[in-house]
Amino acid sequence: MVFIMSASVTLISHTPEPEKLVAAAGRLCYSNVGATQLMDNLDAEKTAYFVDLLTSQGHLSTLEHVSFTFAIEGVSRSLLAQITRHRIASFSVQSQRYVSLNDFGHVISQEIENDPDAKAEYLAAMQSAKEHYERIAQILQTKHQSRIEAAGIDSKTAKIKARRLANEDARAVLPNACETKMLITMNARSLHNFFALRCCERAQTEIRKLADLMLALVKDVAPLLFAKAGPPCIRAGCSEGAMSCGKVAEMRARYVN
Repeated sequence: MVFIMSASVTLISHTPEPEKLVAAAGRLCYSNVGATQLMDNLDAEKTAYFVDLLTSQGHLSTLEHVSFTFAIEGVSRSLLAQITRHRIASFSVQSQRYVSLNDFGHVISQEIENDPDAKAEYLAAMQSAKEHYERIAQILQTKHQSRIEAAGIDSKTAKIKARRLANEDARAVLPNACETKMLITMNARSLHNFFALRCCERAQTEIRKLADLMLALVKDVAPLLFAKAGPPCIRAGCSEGAMSCGKVAEMRARYVN
C-alpha cells in the first residue's frame, strides 16, 4: 500500500473538561479553597477568562494537567525518528521485530509522486527492499527454526520464535519510507511546543501535515487552550532568522482564528 503523505489521525482520548481543569489549576495557585470547589464554581465565561489570562502570561505549567492521545497511521519511519525527539510524550509504535513486513506499506512524497521518473525509481527501490527483506528473513528463519527444534521445542512454536528472530535482523534493509502506526500521548504544554516547531513552514512536509491535523483535532475539543497554538510567527516575529520562509502574513491567515 502506498501512502502519499496522507496520515490518518484520530483523537481517541483526552482529559475531560480540559479547559476548565486548566483554569482551576491556575486559580488554585492564588486561592485558599481546593481544586474541586474551584471546578464547581467555574462557568464558561470564567473558564475562558482564566485560560486566556494564563496562556497570555505564559503560565503554561497548568497546561500539563491535561493530555491528549492520538492514533496515527500512514506515516513513515522517517517521521517517527523526528516525532520521538519530542521528549515529553508517550509513544507506542508498531514493532518491526514482532510484525512481519514482507508486504510493507510505504509513504511517498508529493514531489516524487508528481515526477514519473523519480516515482519509477522509488517504486523499484521499494520492491527491491521487499524482496531482499523476505529472502533474508526466510534464510534466517530456516536457520533459527532448525536450532530451536533441536533444543526440543515443537515445530509450531519454533516457527513463530524463529520468524521473530529473523525479523529482528531482516528489518535492517527496510527503508525510511516504510509505513508505521503509533499511539501518542502529549500534555497540552508539550503540544504547544510541538505545534510551534512542526507547524512551521520550515518543518519537513510530512510531519508538518501531521501537526496540522493534530492541531485541528485538539482545537475542536479545547479551542481556548489552543487558540494561540501554531508557529511562533503568528504571535510575534519569525524565530528562524535568516532561514525564514518569508510567509508571515500567509501563516497568520492560516492559523489565527
